[in-house]
Order: sequence, then C-alpha cells, then structure tokens
Amino acid sequence: MAKLTAAKRNALPKNEFALPGIEKYPVNDKSHAKNAKARASEMEKKGRLTSTQKSKIDAKANKILKKK
Repeated sequence: MAKLTAAKRNALPKNEFALPGIEKYPVNDKSHAKNAKARASEMEKKGRLTSTQKSKIDAKANKILKKK
C-alpha cells in the first residue's frame, strides 16, 4: 500500500474519504480503497460500524476500484 503520511492525509480533500463527515477510511488510491473495504468489514463485525456506514464505504471504494 502506498505510504500516506499524517501530513498527506490531513491535506486530502474530504471527498477522498469514504466517510467524509468523520474523515475516516481514505480512498485516494486503489490500495487504500481495498484496505478501506477490509477494515470496514472488520469494524462492522466488531459492532463499531453500522451496515449503512459499511455500505457507504464499500460503494465509495468500489468507485475507486472501478467495480460494479
């Protein structure tokens, strides 16, 4: 996965996060999109994300990954 330093992460526009309101799950490239989907699945299983939030993350990541 490409290195995303704190400075680069802070400089990302809000639309490059899968959950822009809380600026979590950056999806600025394919490797981060894949990781966002994986982490969202983990967090949903742990009860830290709702299924709606996970769906939003998956949808945003899929746009980056160009999946249907």
